[in-house]
Amino acid sequence: MLSIRSNIESFDSQRNLGMTSNSLQKSMERLSSGFRINRAGDDAAGLAISEKLKSQVTGLLQAARNSGDGISMIQTAEGGLDEVQNIMQRVRELSVAASNDTLGSSERQNIAKEVDQLHTEMENIANRTKFNGLGLLTGSLVTTLSTGTGNVGTVLTTGSNATISAVDVGGAAASRTYTFSANSTNLTLSDGTTSQTISVASGVNLSSTTTLNFSTLRIKLSVTAAAANKTGANLASDLGTAGLTLVTGTSSASVKLQSGANAGDETTLSFVDARIDESTATAMSGLKTAISNFTTTGGETQANASALISASDTALSYISTQRATLGAGQNRLEHSIANTNVSAQNLAASNSRIRDVDVAEESGAMARNQILMQAGVSVLAQSNQIPQLALKLLG
Repeated sequence: MLSIRSNIESFDSQRNLGMTSNSLQKSMERLSSGFRINRAGDDAAGLAISEKLKSQVTGLLQAARNSGDGISMIQTAEGGLDEVQNIMQRVRELSVAASNDTLGSSERQNIAKEVDQLHTEMENIANRTKFNGLGLLTGSLVTTLSTGTGNVGTVLTTGSNATISAVDVGGAAASRTYTFSANSTNLTLSDGTTSQTISVASGVNLSSTTTLNFSTLRIKLSVTAAAANKTGANLASDLGTAGLTLVTGTSSASVKLQSGANAGDETTLSFVDARIDESTATAMSGLKTAISNFTTTGGETQANASALISASDTALSYISTQRATLGAGQNRLEHSIANTNVSAQNLAASNSRIRDVDVAEESGAMARNQILMQAGVSVLAQSNQIPQLALKLLG
C-alpha cells in the first residue's frame, strides 16, 4: 500500500537506526572506559559480584601493607634487642675479667663503673625503642588506666581543689596500684615498691593546665583548678589526703595485625620486656640483682663477679629466645604477604573477566554498528522519498 499519511518504511528505519545508535554508544562507552559493566543496568548480577571481588582485592592489598608494617615493627624491636645483647656480652666479658683474683679492688671498682654505665644504657635502649610512638621492649605496648578511686576512665575528680583532667600511663608498668601521699607542697606517688616525690609549689589555676610528671614511674597527670586559683599546698593536700589511687590495666605485650581482607583475619605478634630495672622476667630481674650487688660500693668482689657471669648467661639466653621468636614472626609475615599478594592477583583476574571489556570483541561490535548506522541512515533517506511517488499518480 502506498500511503502519504503514514510512512511505515521510515518508522521502521528510524526504529532500527535508534537501536543501532544505542548499541554503538554502548560500544564506544565500553571501549573508552575499559569496562564491560559501567552501570548496574549493563549486568546487575555481574556488578554485584564484581563489587565484592573489588573490595576483597583492595582489602588484601592493604592487608599486605599492614603485614609489611608489622615486619618493620619486628625489625625495630629486634634491632634494639641486638644492641641490648651486645651490651650484655660486654657485661659478661667484664664479669669474667673481674672474677680473676689477679685484679685488685681498685681494678674491680673501675670495672664496676663500666658495668653500671652499661646497665643504664641497656635500660635506656629498652625504654627508647619505639615504633610510631609505641614502646616495643617495655613488656606492654599500651598500658591503660583501669580504675581510679570511685571512677573508671581518665577523668578523676580529686575534690574541691582540683581535677585530674587526663592521665597518661602509656609507659607505666601494668597491673599496678598507685597511691598518693603529701607533705606540704611535695606530692609522692608510689606503687608500693617504687616511689617518686615531686614539688607542686606552683599550684594550679582555672586558666591553665599543670602537668605533674612522675617520670620515674612514667605517669603524667594533667591538673586543672575546680573553682579558683589553688596553691601548691591545696593541690598536694587534695591529692595526698583524698585517698586517690590509680590502677593500671593488665599488660598486653602483643599487637594484632589485620593481615587479611576480612574481620578476624589477624596475626598476633608478641614482644619482650627487655628492661632490667622494672621487668617482670626472672632473667632480667636476676641480672639487675647481680649488677646491683657488684656495682654497690664494697660489693666489687670475686664472688659477686662470678655471680654476674651466671646472671649474664641467663639473661643472654632469654634475649636470644625472644629474638628467635621475633624472627619466626617476621618469616611468618613474609609468607603471609606472599599469599596475600597471590590471592589479590587471582581475585583481580576474576574481577577482570567479569567487569573488564573484551577489546577485540567490542571493537568488532563497534565496527558492525558503525556499518549498520551508515546503512540505516541511507535507508532512512530513501524511505523518506517513498511518499513522493504518490505525486506521480496524481499528475
